Amino acid sequence: MPRPKKWRRVACAPKVKIFGPFEDIHRKDVIMMDVEEFESIRLMDLEGLDQATCAEKMGVARTTFQRIYKDAKRKLADAVVNGKILKIEGGNYTLDEESQGIEHCKGHGRHGHRWK
Repeated sequence: MPRPKKWRRVACAPKVKIFGPFEDIHRKDVIMMDVEEFESIRLMDLEGLDQATCAEKMGVARTTFQRIYKDAKRKLADAVVNGKILKIEGGNYTLDEESQGIEHCKGHGRHGHRWK
């Protein structure tokens, strides 16, 4: 019996969940990216954090984060280089509730997403 997957902490769900070429919106070659893969790109490339910090924020081992990030980069590159549609959904994640007070999720509305 396979080991159950660990839930990964994600700061916020993606605001936009589908990306791709405008020329042919009915394409069949769609790349599926998990929400935790999206989060790895956000943390490493947008926030500029190192792998150890990203892994800590997501609640996974550094090697697990490295694998998630590698898969996300491969999917992103395939979509951009080969003109495929990228759809972000699913995965094993939970929205993060930081124990250090209220957090804000960048990119969601004027004030961002808030929780305790």
